[in-house]
This record gives sequence, C-alpha cells and structure tokens, in this order.
Amino acid sequence: MAAASLLGATGASADDVTARLDAQDREIARLREEIARERRDREAEAKRPPPITVGGYAQVDWVAYRESSQDELSAGTTRQPLNSERFLLRRSRIRVVSERSIFHGVLELDANTVQGLQVRPINAEASIKWPTSHRYPTPATSSFGSSKEPYIIVTAGLFRTPFGFAVVEGSRERTFFERSTFASALFPGSFDLGLRVLGGYKLLNYALGIVNGAPIGERAFPGRDPNKSKDVVMRVGTSTDVVGGVRLDVGVSGLTGRGFHAGDAGTKADVTWRDANGDAVVQPSEIVGVPGTPGAPSGSFLRYALGADARVVVAVPVLGSLQLRGEVVRGRNLDRGLVLADPVAAGRNLTELGWAVGATQELTHWAAAAVRYDEYRPDVNAPSPPPGAAQTDVAFSTWTFSGGVRLDRSRLVGEFAHRDNATGVSPAGVPQALADDSFTMRAEVGF
Repeated sequence: MAAASLLGATGASADDVTARLDAQDREIARLREEIARERRDREAEAKRPPPITVGGYAQVDWVAYRESSQDELSAGTTRQPLNSERFLLRRSRIRVVSERSIFHGVLELDANTVQGLQVRPINAEASIKWPTSHRYPTPATSSFGSSKEPYIIVTAGLFRTPFGFAVVEGSRERTFFERSTFASALFPGSFDLGLRVLGGYKLLNYALGIVNGAPIGERAFPGRDPNKSKDVVMRVGTSTDVVGGVRLDVGVSGLTGRGFHAGDAGTKADVTWRDANGDAVVQPSEIVGVPGTPGAPSGSFLRYALGADARVVVAVPVLGSLQLRGEVVRGRNLDRGLVLADPVAAGRNLTELGWAVGATQELTHWAAAAVRYDEYRPDVNAPSPPPGAAQTDVAFSTWTFSGGVRLDRSRLVGEFAHRDNATGVSPAGVPQALADDSFTMRAEVGF
C-alpha cells in the first residue's frame, strides 16, 4: 500500500516537472520570437530612409579654350559679353527630400553664374507613391531598371520632362558636361511644370506626363505657359539581363501639344523726318508719312516628337562597366532652345531630327573615359537656297571626348568638344563653318 502511494506521488511529480519544462520551453520560444521580431524591426528601421535628408553638389568649370570666344560685347540693346574663356559656377545645388509613408517631397535650388549670378528653384515635387515600402526612383533610374513588385508614383510640380533618356538624366549621373545638342534644343532646361505618373513591374517601366510645354530653359517664355493647351509626353521601356554580365535597356517616347505664335499689337499712323541731305535742317521733302499697320491676334500650332533610346551595359573584368548608348528623336515645330520653331512665321512646318551615340568605360572604380557623337538638324525639309544665297539648312554636330578621376562623391574631369555647324560668317559675309572647339576642366564635389 505504501509502495503504491510512493509510485503515485513520484508519477505526479514527474508530470509536474514535465509541465513546467514545457511551459518554460514555450516561454523561451516566445522570447526568442520577440527578440527576432525586434531585430527585424531594427534592421527595417535602419534601412528606411530618414524623414528628411539634405544633400547637394557644386560644379565649377574652367573654360580654358573656346574658339568662338571674343573680347567683345554682343550687338543690340543687351550688350552681353562674348568672352567664354572664364571660370564659372556651372551648377550649385542643394536638395531637400522628405519621405513620409506614402508621401514624398523634393525641393532643389540652383545657383549659377552662366548668365550672371542666378538663384532659382530647379526641382520641386509633391508625390504620392504605392506601396510605401518602394524607394522613390528618379525618372532616369526608373527608365533603366526592373521592379519585383508593381509600383506607381503620382507627382505634381516642377520635374524633368519624361522623354527619352538624355532629357531625364541628372547632371551628376551624366558622364559628359552637358546634354546632346538635340536634347538641349527640343527640351531646354529639361524641367517643366505639370503632373506625372511613374510606374513599373518586372521588365516594364513607364512614365506619363501632362506639362505646360514651356521648360525653364526655353528662350521665349521660360517656366511660363502662354496658351491654355498642355503637352502630353510619355516614355515606355523595358530592362532585362540578356546574358550574364550584359544588360539591355530600350524605350520609346512621344510628345504632342501646341506651340505659341505671338501676335502683333499693330501701330498707328505716324510722321517721321529723314534728313536726306544731312544739313540738320527740316525740308518739306524730308517729312514722310508712315502708315499704321493692323494688329494680328496670337495663335497656336501643332507640335510633336517621337523618340527611341537604347543602352547596353557590359561588366568588363577588372576595369568595370562599359556602357554603349544611342538615342534618336524626330520632331515637328518643337525647337524651343536653339533655332526657335514658329511655322506660322515661316509659312511651313519645321521638322527636326537629332541623334546621338556614345560609349563610357569605367577604368576601375577611380576613373572613367567616354566619347559621344551627336547631330541635330533643326529644319530637315528646308528648301535648297539659290546660288549665292545664305544657307537655310543648318546642321549641328559635335564630337565630345571626356575623361577624369573620381573619389567618393567628387570628380575632376576634362572634356574636349569639336563642334561643326554653319552658323559662322566670313569677312565677306558668306556663311561658313563656325570655329567653336573647346576644352573645359570641371571640379565637382558632392555632399
């Protein structure tokens, strides 16, 4: 009887010990899971960008040689210096970025001395993005890349026009000092005001925008919109790994909108004195009536552009990546920065054609070299001039060679540009090629 009681007590004690051990195991598992969850939260917090970040860069140029430079002032009322061989602050940017849940904001200010001392907003964006975990891409990085999950970003403000690649490429991302000639002519300044949608999924990426159609670098009305019509612009592309170490990015772009033709306010009839014999005495025969001219209302005209771009990135052992790029654009009545397109004044449509090819080779992590050829014709269908008349079909072509060293966020780069165009004039007044080669050094520091 006593033995049975002892065995029962022992069995009960064993059950209690087992229960306590099981409870301890569950508590230990719970604590481990809680610790792992806290670790994951800390890692996610470390990867999450801060609510507000501030950065920027400065680019200081020394134009050591420019064939077209003159120690003179321009004609007309503005009387601007024609000397180009100088030191200048090409760009000095400060950028503030806010990232809060689905909201993203950007404010970037620029200071430069290209046309005298100037301080202006260059980029201002207010965006909503989904999903919230997706890092905000720039238009350039979204054009060349893929996403494992679908995303969409809606932006209002002042942003780069989503057309092609040269237009949206940032100044620090670009190997060359400036964009190709056709990009600067058709999209001067790159930035425009409007509404934009960015998105992508896997191999597909896209950008669609509705903009004023007056980029900040436009010669007529920079940053303003003289008519109520808006430009619609888009780019659709794909990005994929062809084979190991080789990546292909291609895209097509389009733009349609309406340009502005300024009207004439008209003039009243007037009387003028022409001192025909130079005696400074008014003679009845020297008084001439000047008839008035009727005014003409302002108008608009259709403009559009189509483009295609491609890039191949090859991982070269030891040296680094090799980039081969090409882009072509055909437009109509779109030139707003170089040879202003106004088909109403010209009496016919003006067709533009521009293209560029280039290669950039990294020379280890510390240096890079690049070459580019670009060509732009602002009036492809210009009629042939009669013998002895001025040339009307002006073509611009440029060979650009660039090379430099870099360290962290800083670069020291030299660039030689050989330009060929027919905007020069001989001493006899005959159109000829303008000697305009240049060599420039640039120091760039980011922070």
